[in-house]
Amino acid sequence: MMIDNQKLEQLLGTVVNELGAASNAALVIIGDKLGLFRALATGDMTSTALAEKTGTHERYVREWLASQAASGFVSYDAETGTFSMSAEQAAVFAIEDSPVHMAGGFYSLSAIYCDEPRLAEAFKSGKGVGWGEYCNCLFCGVERFFRPGYKNHLVADWLPALDGVVAKLERGARVADVGCGHGVSTLLMAEAFPNSEFVGIDFHEASVAHATRHASALRNVRFETARAQDFRGSGYDLVTIFDALHDMGDPVGAVAHIRDSLNADGTLMLVEPMAGDRLEDNLNPVGRAFYASSANICVPTSLNQEVGAALGAQAGEKRLSEVIRQGGFGRVRKAVATPFNMVLEARV
Repeated sequence: MMIDNQKLEQLLGTVVNELGAASNAALVIIGDKLGLFRALATGDMTSTALAEKTGTHERYVREWLASQAASGFVSYDAETGTFSMSAEQAAVFAIEDSPVHMAGGFYSLSAIYCDEPRLAEAFKSGKGVGWGEYCNCLFCGVERFFRPGYKNHLVADWLPALDGVVAKLERGARVADVGCGHGVSTLLMAEAFPNSEFVGIDFHEASVAHATRHASALRNVRFETARAQDFRGSGYDLVTIFDALHDMGDPVGAVAHIRDSLNADGTLMLVEPMAGDRLEDNLNPVGRAFYASSANICVPTSLNQEVGAALGAQAGEKRLSEVIRQGGFGRVRKAVATPFNMVLEARV
């Protein structure tokens, strides 16, 4: 087999970049935890000044800054010897409420690497890995990764894109948020629509306990531990699933139970990762990130449950619509989309 040196050099360049990115990911987490990004976003600083401002050791901070500058996550001025963050860099790494804040996504990587031996065994056996078996930093990472998108789009864009749903919520509706995890989506809706009643449902008891602790200030929301295919309650006006259907072992069974729990004119709102319907449509940076997360987390979680449908995080609109229709819904449409999410609306 003959090697094309030009292609080899391009591949090696990609691999070196990947090794640097993987190594720097841990430093992004440290920078977020210690407030290094947030402090640097306030103005130009030397490593000494940043260390003093954050109560950290200068020699560590100096190397951290160099790694972030080489990654393009912070900027360096060679003439002054200072580091800084542009508005764009700050939006991604320092401003928690920014719609493009991405630092939280790095936290899940700790769980992925921690659980790699268990996943390798699953590759050989074909068995799944339970959601509750993952390193607990995964759950906080998932919450922080999805929170910016939900906070900036859920109430402002996604719910208004549904037919008549906001009017119901303003008057007073019954809502179930299935697969709610730490309850970010549930709490955002409950805060925005005080006349409506919300229940967050998840099969992971620890996540439900976490969500419950953060709901104490709201009287119109509660959380309970239950599976998507047999949770209690009926007569709901709206049922939502945020980035969770593809993780379920029996997504058709879950949708069918949701169909039975809704009022005759009720709505299912399904939020899923953005994806095309063919593999070749998703061979891009966003698809790459979602496929990797899917192989590490989503598929193993689904295979650990009954049926084990393993839709994967890049199922696409066509496959998801098939699942929804198999569950008993007659009308499905894409209501709105972002670069990271698609929102499907289903009615009977």
